[in-house]
Amino acid sequence: MQRRVFLAGMPALALQAQPAGMKLFLLAGQSNMAGRGVVTPEDQAPIPGVFALNKEMAWVPAVDPIHFDKPIAAVGLARSFARTLLRFAPQQKIGLVPAAMGGSSLDEWKPGGALFTQAVQRAKAAAPAGTFCGILWHQGEADSGKEELARSYTSRWVPMMNALRGELGSPELPVVVGQLGEFLKTESSPYAGVVNEHLAQLPLRARKVAFVSSAGLKDKGDSVHFDTAGLHEFGRRYGLAYLGLDAGWG
Repeated sequence: MQRRVFLAGMPALALQAQPAGMKLFLLAGQSNMAGRGVVTPEDQAPIPGVFALNKEMAWVPAVDPIHFDKPIAAVGLARSFARTLLRFAPQQKIGLVPAAMGGSSLDEWKPGGALFTQAVQRAKAAAPAGTFCGILWHQGEADSGKEELARSYTSRWVPMMNALRGELGSPELPVVVGQLGEFLKTESSPYAGVVNEHLAQLPLRARKVAFVSSAGLKDKGDSVHFDTAGLHEFGRRYGLAYLGLDAGWG
């Protein structure tokens, strides 16, 4: 029996069945993972074989906005990440599990906290449809305003991520983390450079972690969020970094 799935603002889309056997990826962090790029027609064209878990815990075609953390959620990096992976294994099906929250600090992702708990709940709801193959993380802007938060980033991130991997059933689940934008203003984010140093060194502090540079990517005019073109490129870089961690992809 055909199951109908509805996307807000789009015509009803029909799926023959809910997808199964997917490679699943959890999307976590704050607004630059949730995505704030301007939506274009390209961003709302379904990619065959790529699905997203929506707010109602149903699988739908992965079109932007994939996240729903705030009404301003828009284009993110997840679709271009998935598209990059499919270049190397076009037969695969990919499931994106959005869980990022704009404005969230690292401490708000502590095990037992609301964001950590929600991410785990969404991951467990997604799990019957496939196997978790990775976590995409972009966060740190909220921790770049105070020196003590910036300098303790690694010591707080590693146990949080270990706990999250444990909840997803894989202590060495690949994790890809991204650099904060080079455009962050010093007056509002004076320790962004320190946070970026910590992010860049996470592969040395935990196994199966890759770091992605944001060099050359532009903001959308607010000195905080990557623009649409930047997010498309960032997602491509995330995809290539992930492929470097998972030699068995495809």
